[in-house]
Amino acid sequence: MKQYFYPAIFHTAEEGGFWVSFPDLPECLTEGDTIDEAYEMAVEALGLSLTDRIRNNEPLPSPSLPVQITPMKEGSVPVIIHFDMEAYKKKHNSRAVKKTLSIPEWLNEEAIAMGVNFSQVLQEALLMKIQSR
Repeated sequence: MKQYFYPAIFHTAEEGGFWVSFPDLPECLTEGDTIDEAYEMAVEALGLSLTDRIRNNEPLPSPSLPVQITPMKEGSVPVIIHFDMEAYKKKHNSRAVKKTLSIPEWLNEEAIAMGVNFSQVLQEALLMKIQSR
C-alpha cells in the first residue's frame, strides 16, 4: 500500500492549542489542544482528504517540498505529516464482506470435525500472504 508525506503548517491558536492547515489540500483543516493531539488530528484529516479524493476519482496533488513552505505568521511551523493508507483502511474499513469459495469435500469434513473457524483461518492466511510480499 501507499505511504504519503504532506507538509502541514501548525499555527498557534490565540485561544490556546494549535490549528493545522495543508498548503496542498486547502480543504484539509484541523486543530488540537496540544501539539500531540494536533498531529494526530492532522493525520486523520489528511486521511479523510486523500481517501475522499481517491473515492471521487480526483487526482492527488504532489506534495510541496518543505523548503517551498513559508509559514504565514510568527508562531507557525511547517511539519511533514506521514499517512499510511493501509493502516488507515484497517482502522476505518473493517466491514466484513462475504466470500464464496470451494474446497475439497474431505477437507471440509475434517475441518468441521476439528471445529475450525473457516473465516478466521482464511483471514490469517490472507494476512500472511499480504505481509510476505
